[in-house]
Parts: sequence; structure tokens; C-alpha cells
Amino acid sequence: MATKMLMPLLGQTMEEGTIIKWMKNEGDNITEGEPLLEVMTDKVNMEVEAPESGVLLKILAQADEIVAVQNPIAIIGAAGESIDDLLADEPAAKAAETAPDVSAPAQSAPAPIAEAAQPIPAPPAVAGKIISSPSARREARQRGIDIDLLAGKGTGPNGRIIERDVIEFAASMRATPLAGKVAADMGVDLGGLTGTGIGGRITRSDVERTQASVPAGIGSTIPFTGMRKIVAQNVSASAHSAVHVTLVTEVDMAACVALREQLLSEVEKQYGVRISYTDIIVKAAAKAVFDVPIVNATLSEDKIVIADTINIGIATAIEGGLLVPVIKNVQSKSVIDISREIKTLAQRARAGKSTADDLAGGTFTITNLGVYGVDTFTPVITPGQSAILAICRIVDKPVVVKGEVVIRPMMNLCLSFDHRIMDGAPAAEYLARLRDILQAPGLILL
Repeated sequence: MATKMLMPLLGQTMEEGTIIKWMKNEGDNITEGEPLLEVMTDKVNMEVEAPESGVLLKILAQADEIVAVQNPIAIIGAAGESIDDLLADEPAAKAAETAPDVSAPAQSAPAPIAEAAQPIPAPPAVAGKIISSPSARREARQRGIDIDLLAGKGTGPNGRIIERDVIEFAASMRATPLAGKVAADMGVDLGGLTGTGIGGRITRSDVERTQASVPAGIGSTIPFTGMRKIVAQNVSASAHSAVHVTLVTEVDMAACVALREQLLSEVEKQYGVRISYTDIIVKAAAKAVFDVPIVNATLSEDKIVIADTINIGIATAIEGGLLVPVIKNVQSKSVIDISREIKTLAQRARAGKSTADDLAGGTFTITNLGVYGVDTFTPVITPGQSAILAICRIVDKPVVVKGEVVIRPMMNLCLSFDHRIMDGAPAAEYLARLRDILQAPGLILL
């Protein structure tokens, strides 16, 4: 029996999703578990699998449409199966398709009593006036279509434009209306683009993708949409809720440098993994949590919950934005395991293939701008967490060791913490403990 497929909940904070593209057309056979469509949530683009096997009988939400969680997006059933009853269950506004338009002239007098039992025809079109149903106007607004473009194309009574006319008009266009608007704003020529939507239609994501790899130049305009807008919403939520305080400490990385040099070739030869300083710092950061567990806390309404596992998110730059894949149970993993997982998660993130599980469950976050030569910065706390650690570049500096000036590889660590959850003393204690571990990295083996 045919059933409606609903917009799935792809994250705890997800309220709605934007359909990026369908990977199947109406009438195609689908298999349970195969990728069926791509959806942009409040965090990431994700592939959604078919919930059951059958035929994709009807697509209810097209590319670029925003759909609330648990609202219908498609109908799946058997080939040739009638879906009229399911379509009839769609919003009650459909019933208005044949109802008189309140914007049209009213009848000057009531119909004769003898004709009362006859259907009341829709009012005739007035010269220069576009007659359309309420649901057609709503559909046109949602799709960014000027209803005037459908003048003379209505299939309702007396040429009235109904919802189906708007949908079919949109389907006839090479690009979705929203894609056309975005292309106009960005100055992109649709002629040279290949669409990834149903029937090869160009969607908004196709347009945005053409500009994502092009560095913004002087005088250019960058659309405040997609991933860029999601990142903005997340950091704004953090800035407006958490009370940010940042502490900075300097670490002598000589022992870590020596350890990495000792392990590098052997580990790469035996395990096929090239250990980075980030891998070592992630393990050390988890080790330090055992002494100062408050940095591994999350704020849940009126409770501060200290997590029983250490799940460290690694801020990862991707095309057009930022994602934070999470390494689960870091306390039970070796540096080699951590290295492998960081690389795998980063590759998936940059390829746009992160899963909901990849991004969920973080209790602490680490961000590294050392590769850009940054000496210090103030990272923004991931909403709900209590702290985030920033890693800066390692640079040779003259320092005093046992009364002598020597050159050592020094690095700054910056810890931003939420003053609502912890005070400065425990935050400073955590930084000091992490510094001690990095200066004697053999401690991570204990």
C-alpha cells in the first residue's frame, strides 16, 4: 500500500530541511536503504535513504523547497497504484482550488432559488486581472514565481490558475525559480550549468557551487545562504548565550616534537598513518579532562551535565563554511586511532558526505589555526558545551631554561570557556595540566 515519506529528523536541533536534489525521478524503482535525496539541515548537507522498497510514485516537495520535519515529501508504493486518497489528504487549502477568489468581483445579486442546487461557477476573468486560487498564489510565493507569468495558462474553471498549474509551470522551467533568483544575484549565467535536480533542472545548490571554489574578489557579492548562513546562526547563538572568557598559555613543544619525529616513520610504515601534532594534542586534551572534568560538561536547561565519555569535535574548514566532526570516546583510543579517525572524518566533511552521527555528541571542541601562522585567537564555544581549545602555530623562540637562554619550539594554547558553567580557576587549572602533559607527552600512555 502506498505511503507518504516524511521529512526525517536528521539532528536533535533540526526543525526543517531544504531539499537540495532528488536522486530518483517519479516512476523510478527504489530500494530500501539506497540514497534517495539530499537535504540541507541546520548543520550539513546529508543524503537521505529510501525508507522502503517500491516505486517513487510522487514527489511532493521539489528541489529548493523548505519542508518542516515530519511533513510529507514523497509518496512511495507499488507500480500503477492509485494515490488519489493520499493526495486528497494534502493541506486543506487544496479544497479552495475551485472556490471563488475573494479578490474577484462579487455577484451583484443572489442566484435564483430555482438554480440553488446547481454548482456555482467560478467568476469570469476580468480584463487585466489574473484570477487564481489561494493555494496557487501560496505555491507561487513559495517557489518565487510571479503569478502573472501564468496568465492565460490556467486550467481551472474559466481559466482560473490553480495550484497544479503553478507546479507544472515550475517543472517546465530549466532552473528552479529560486535558482534563477540566486543566479541573478550572483551574476551567474545559467546557460553553462549542469543541473542535478529532477530531470536535470538547475537548483540553487548548483548555482552556489559554481562560486564556492572561486575566492571572493574586491567588489564581489557572496550570497548569505547555505553553509555560510548556518555557521552564522550557530556562532551567533553561542555569542548571545555563553559568557565567553579566553585564557592563553605558552607550551614548550620540544618533547612533543621529539616524540613525533621518533614515531613518524615507524607508524607510517606499520599503520599507514602520518601522525600530526593535532593528533597528539587531542589525546593529551582528553587526558587532562580526567583532572578537570568540568571542561567536558554540557549545559542542559537548568543542569550542568559532566559527560561520562570524552567526545572531542575537530573544527574542520570546508568549502564555504565550517563543520565539527566528533571523535567519540577519545579516552579509550590510541594516537594512531585518533589520527585515522580525524583524517576519515575530515575527508567526509570536505566531500560533503558527513553523516548525522559524524557531527553529533560532542562534549569538547578543538580548533587549529596554527597552519596559517596564527599566534593567538579567541575561538567561539560550540553551543551547549563549556569550552573550546584553540591550537596556534609552533615557532622557535628564545626562552630561559635553567638560567640559560635557549631556542625552543613554543606554542600558544587558547581556552575559551563559558563563565556560566565554570570560573577562571578550573579553566586555568585545565590549561596548566594540558601544558604539563604536552611537555612530558609520555604521560598520554598512562
